[in-house]
Amino acid sequence: MRLLSFLLNPALVGTVALFLAAIWMVRDPKDKTRPLLVFALVLNLFYGFLLTVFMQREGSLFPWKFDFVLFRMDASLGLQAAAIARPLQGALRIPLYIVYQAMVPMMIAWFLLTRYWKHPRSIIPAYAAELAAGPLLYALLPACGPLYAFGAQWLHPAPATPAIAIRLTGMPNAFPSLHMATALVLVFFAPGRKGRAFALAFLAATGLATLSTGEHYLVDLIPGLAFGAFAAGVGLGRYRQAAGFFGIACAWTLAVRFAAPGLLAHPLVLRASAVVTLLLVVAALVEEWRVQPQPQAKSETLEAQTVLR
Repeated sequence: MRLLSFLLNPALVGTVALFLAAIWMVRDPKDKTRPLLVFALVLNLFYGFLLTVFMQREGSLFPWKFDFVLFRMDASLGLQAAAIARPLQGALRIPLYIVYQAMVPMMIAWFLLTRYWKHPRSIIPAYAAELAAGPLLYALLPACGPLYAFGAQWLHPAPATPAIAIRLTGMPNAFPSLHMATALVLVFFAPGRKGRAFALAFLAATGLATLSTGEHYLVDLIPGLAFGAFAAGVGLGRYRQAAGFFGIACAWTLAVRFAAPGLLAHPLVLRASAVVTLLLVVAALVEEWRVQPQPQAKSETLEAQTVLR
């Protein structure tokens, strides 16, 4: 498991990917899109360093985390993250851990896939939107995840845990779930039926992986999907949609931060909000798939050009 953790370390994966991308770029200097991938990978590594510094600084200035509040939110939703995570331990833990750590390779693969299939929009702006806006929400509602808040007992947390902010050392990265957001972006940009089926399966596996590893509460995933729809809207050039879903993600963040007692006192409101958020995300995804023309692979495009000639 330690070797696997080392091999899937995001910094190591990003460095190896940057090296391979640089080789790929110099092999065809005429291809103007290849430097874009190299630039994005450099930015990702630089961003990761800055994010760590920024969030660690934020954690030292504001050591209070809202993990216990999120834990109680799960209870109000009617399903605790630990209840989902417990059956996923053992043999299922390793593949789900791989899914959780495979996000950066999947982002690179999806960039190459959408490029090959000549998708009409670039997925890079969607990634950039996530990287720019995500830390703002993390800072507004800092939380670390069950594994860090409850330690070794995270699979069996005390049911009577009070809904209060707690002093907790660590970099906030729980609410909303950027893993779910990124996995949803892949679904929005998925080409063809097989690509969409694979992306949906990866989205479901990512949801389970975020819970089985103890990195997220169940309630983190819901605004994570709204945040993913925001990022996808930016990448697809649907800016009204992006603004609307960013507003939803912000509304969730502000409500949990400043109106948690009211939400916990009225669980039906919390559940209704979750259902409405999910329905809006599904509606946006269905609409995008309905209006988006099916991208063509390069080979098909070349064949069509040959026939026309």
